[in-house]
Amino acid sequence: MQRRIALVTGANRGIGFAIAAELHGRGLQVVVTARDEQEAGRAAARIGPDVRAEALDVTDPESVTTAAKRVGPVDVLVCNAGVLLDGGHDPLSTPLDLVEQTFAVNLLGGWRVAQAFIPPMVRNGWGRVVFISSGTGAFSNGLFVGAPGYSVSKTAVNGLTTMLAQQTSGTGVLVNAVNPGIARTRMMPDATREPKDVAIEIADVALLPDTGPSGIFLRGERQLPW
Repeated sequence: MQRRIALVTGANRGIGFAIAAELHGRGLQVVVTARDEQEAGRAAARIGPDVRAEALDVTDPESVTTAAKRVGPVDVLVCNAGVLLDGGHDPLSTPLDLVEQTFAVNLLGGWRVAQAFIPPMVRNGWGRVVFISSGTGAFSNGLFVGAPGYSVSKTAVNGLTTMLAQQTSGTGVLVNAVNPGIARTRMMPDATREPKDVAIEIADVALLPDTGPSGIFLRGERQLPW
């Protein structure tokens, strides 16, 4: 049986890199993507000699289209690329240009990549899509006012997840969102949890069985309310 192919956005460092390494360790053929092709290449080489690297800027339609053509159909898509630009602001003071930039990456970037890679999954009758979301965007937690653009962008990602799950229902494609919690990355340098521990939970969702759920929000094995 052919190896499943997994593509991870923003995989040159942090949680994205850890997810790519974990999926590779589980036997998948992994495509590491990042805006900078050289950074993607260095990250891929750190994981293994058989790991592929591709330039993919989720904010650039041409970049996404080119990457989709070069890579071809994938079985697993992890939309991990994200930014947190307005930390320390509140909804009445946050610069809206930062909010626009945040939405361009966190929501529209993932949406653009989904439009490029999910239709071939549907045609092939099998696929797994994971959006990296956040508890800061969950109404059940209460949106975090200390990074309002980031929080609302993740609320929108959750909404997109439910719509894509509905659109792909019955096709063999499962679409879910994951709250990874706080892990030590450039975005959260003071966190204590390691990205590799988060990656294990995300890889589990990326490899759900055919009887697995779609259109839900997960933290480890626990389903979270939106």
